[in-house]
Amino acid sequence: MDLCNPVLLLLVLASLSLSTQKPMKSPSNYSLSFPLTTRPLSGDSLSSASLFSSRTSSSSQTPSYNLKSSFRYSMALIISLPIGTPPQTQQMVLDTGSQLSWIQCHNKAPQKPPPASFDPSHSSSFSVLPCTHPLCKPRIPDFTLPTSCDQNRLCHYSYFYADGTLAEGNLVREKFTFSGAQSTPPLILGCAQDSSAAEGILGMNLGRLSFASQAKITKFSYCVPTRRTVAGVSPSGAFYLGQNPYSAGFKYVGLLTFRRTQSMPNLDPLAFTVGMEGIRIGGKRLDIPASAFRPDAGGSGQTMIDSGTQFTFLVDVAYNKVREEIVRLVGPRLKKGYLYGGSLDMCFDGNGMEIGRSIGDLVLEFERGVEIVVEKERVLADVGSGIQCLGIGRSELLGVASNIIGNFHQQNLWVEFDLANRRVGFGKAECSRSI
Repeated sequence: MDLCNPVLLLLVLASLSLSTQKPMKSPSNYSLSFPLTTRPLSGDSLSSASLFSSRTSSSSQTPSYNLKSSFRYSMALIISLPIGTPPQTQQMVLDTGSQLSWIQCHNKAPQKPPPASFDPSHSSSFSVLPCTHPLCKPRIPDFTLPTSCDQNRLCHYSYFYADGTLAEGNLVREKFTFSGAQSTPPLILGCAQDSSAAEGILGMNLGRLSFASQAKITKFSYCVPTRRTVAGVSPSGAFYLGQNPYSAGFKYVGLLTFRRTQSMPNLDPLAFTVGMEGIRIGGKRLDIPASAFRPDAGGSGQTMIDSGTQFTFLVDVAYNKVREEIVRLVGPRLKKGYLYGGSLDMCFDGNGMEIGRSIGDLVLEFERGVEIVVEKERVLADVGSGIQCLGIGRSELLGVASNIIGNFHQQNLWVEFDLANRRVGFGKAECSRSI
């Protein structure tokens, strides 16, 4: 795979939170911008686990190393960030659905280090967490990673994603160094050493140990470019930490809040959960009860915005209505008995543009009149071999009970996470022209 472009620092007006060189300034005064690209990742790659990363599970037993993702390929959002002192550029999957950030590490003299991996011996700010660290003796309420003491008395973690993928390594501390004067303090990260994957993960959910929380980032945003390539060149979008200069026209929907005392086993309390209200296809509003998009007493039905999931997934009540309308519009063209990647079953042979025009625009409706509009030309995903699939699957096939808005339906759209004001903003854009 080609490496992402080098980190592009467009504008630094003040310090990035908790910098050790300068006192923290108001978040309205800084803006860091980085190129963002989309790229398919192999199912054998650890970073492909981000497809389902918002639904992680804990286990005291280490899972089998032979487990692999049931979804063979996922389209990830890739950014490159400078880590360490002096900085080493690391490719990371942007994932608003998970908490722990981790990077690919290698020892001082490996025979064949993974591409673009991080060499701790070259960084003066790198340190490891010993077994005596509190994180190695969980249970912190919102950070329940299985940890253990390895043979070197270091804190070892195992991150077992819901798709069966295992990410493991040592917990460490390391800085993100944006310039000689601009850096984060040492943050707690995972340092994976047993992977051939090139990418790590930038965990950006609401957990206290996500990158955003530890670095005290109060606002971040991204713009996902379309999947189309021109002359073999993939378009590049943008990722911002801090202020976004394009935010004046954004429309915002508030994050839903849940009491910690509520017992909701199917709820992810650290996800970016928003109030969704309905779906329109070809101008027709589907007869889906609003309750399908809200968590019930057990937490089933929450609607989350997840950059680490490729497609959109709906609970049965909503999915069945979508499928019913697709069958009404283009039923004879559906591939009978076909299931892509174990999760998408509304697929077609033939011209995706033509079929898309027969389906019409897809609109996801949220509170306060906020909408995500997916034009008819982009409602179908090209999954290869001349097959096009509606980018919506049934959540039950993933073993989850949530509605998940994936990055396929975030193309050519600014998505801003305003943590200080607990809201998510959306703004239409030509993302490949945003930098």
